[in-house]
Amino acid sequence: MFKKILSFSLLLLSFLVFSQNPPLSSEAQVSIFTCDRGEELYSTFGHTALRIKDPNNALDVVYNYGYFDFRTENFYFKFVKGDLQYFMNVTSYDDFVFEYKLDRRQVIEQTLNLPLAKKQELFDALNKSLLSDEKNYTYKFIDRNCTTMVVNKINGLFGTEKIQKVDDKSISYRTLLYPYFENYFWYKLGINIVFGAKTDGKAEKLFLPIELLNSLDKATIDGKPLVSKKETVVQGVSTQPQFSFFNSIYLICLALLTLIIINKRFVFKSYLFVCGILGLFLCLIGLYSQHEELLWNYNALLFNPLFLLIPFAKNNFLKKLNITLLVLLLIYCIVIITKPHLVIMLPFIITNLYILLKLNGRNPIKLLSPIK
Repeated sequence: MFKKILSFSLLLLSFLVFSQNPPLSSEAQVSIFTCDRGEELYSTFGHTALRIKDPNNALDVVYNYGYFDFRTENFYFKFVKGDLQYFMNVTSYDDFVFEYKLDRRQVIEQTLNLPLAKKQELFDALNKSLLSDEKNYTYKFIDRNCTTMVVNKINGLFGTEKIQKVDDKSISYRTLLYPYFENYFWYKLGINIVFGAKTDGKAEKLFLPIELLNSLDKATIDGKPLVSKKETVVQGVSTQPQFSFFNSIYLICLALLTLIIINKRFVFKSYLFVCGILGLFLCLIGLYSQHEELLWNYNALLFNPLFLLIPFAKNNFLKKLNITLLVLLLIYCIVIITKPHLVIMLPFIITNLYILLKLNGRNPIKLLSPIK
């Protein structure tokens, strides 16, 4: 598939270079694709692409801002840091649709009611970007992605925000994203641990494909609907995933319950030490990464870096350290009480609270034997 895309891109680039952007005919159409979510993490939220079709010029291409290269040096470090370069590419309509048919992911097309002059302006701008460094952009989860890039291109035609978010702006980004991980527990757990305070802000920015679809339906130009036609070009297949114990919170609960039942001081301290390593990572990643979503992560109060001191603390210092950690854990509970990820964090809150109390010489549950 990559070779086909590359070959087609080279052919199109040659066409554009030598023809210097042919004038679009009156039959030209501009439309936006909204693609359903996929199984991979990077496709969890769906995808947005832009199509330009002109039968009189034998032109039917899709401009796609969702490309990245796994072969990029230090790929994962760049992704975590927030300076990974995504880029725009162009494929034929048939190749684009064929890929989604293979994945059985729904694709909805909204044809835009644009004047011919605006269609030409958009076509020229896209090709200019394709042939310059403008095709590259630094990916940002909320602020700059395949959806925001398309929105900016369309709004740029008018010098104003013709496309504005119409979905609920009063909820937080975290609340908005939470349902996307309904059947992917480990994704949900990992994302909610790593994401910091920014994702608890009001979701005022239009950055999800489904939000763009809804916004386009409501957008107008000179009092007329921006979307002249809406149709499903690929019928998706929605399958209800079967319950898996290993992909659920129950596995976490069982593991933590087993740890409590073992009731060994060494096991408790080892567990807290691992939590401390995670907390240290959450603190350091905020300093390293350019992703604002990772900054000011209050989950470091739950997976506290101070846990790293517990295996080495003795007597009075250990008790003072435990009291400090209990206070910080209480603060965490107050912060998270209204957050959507309270439920998946609750097993860790209870376990950490129980272990800290036991290490401090208290037995929260009298039926269990003293710590060994």
